[in-house]
Amino acid sequence: MNHLSCALTGHRELPADFDKNALYDVLETLIEEGYRTFYCGMAQGFDLTALACLVDLKRKYRLFLEACIPFEGQQRHYPPQDKGDYDYLLQWCDRKTVLFDRYCDGCFLVRDRYMVDRADVVLAYCTKDTGGTAYTVRYARRKGVPVRNV
Repeated sequence: MNHLSCALTGHRELPADFDKNALYDVLETLIEEGYRTFYCGMAQGFDLTALACLVDLKRKYRLFLEACIPFEGQQRHYPPQDKGDYDYLLQWCDRKTVLFDRYCDGCFLVRDRYMVDRADVVLAYCTKDTGGTAYTVRYARRKGVPVRNV
């Protein structure tokens, strides 16, 4: 069976009523459909939440998780809780791709294109028309990569 890949993109701020269990179910459905490689941009909010679900699912399924890190030290300014989650989840990733050795203009968009260019589908949590997530969704659609919105 040919393994399919999925890029994750979503907002850094999640609403208080964001349903992590529903996200888990969507990810498990993708896995059951043959998606085994997941690209995660490692941002706060949706990315780390989705990766936490995938780490849990990795106990049940053979998955390949790639951390797509826009620049070295991305998590440096995260609050302590998110920094701890980042470091823990990063250990579960099979590949760590760091695109730039330091922050530079546009590095997040390079990361987003890197993920979409390798993906068969994009799983997005996109509730507004501006920002990096909306950019990534538009880029995927232009490239003909299907987008599923959570």
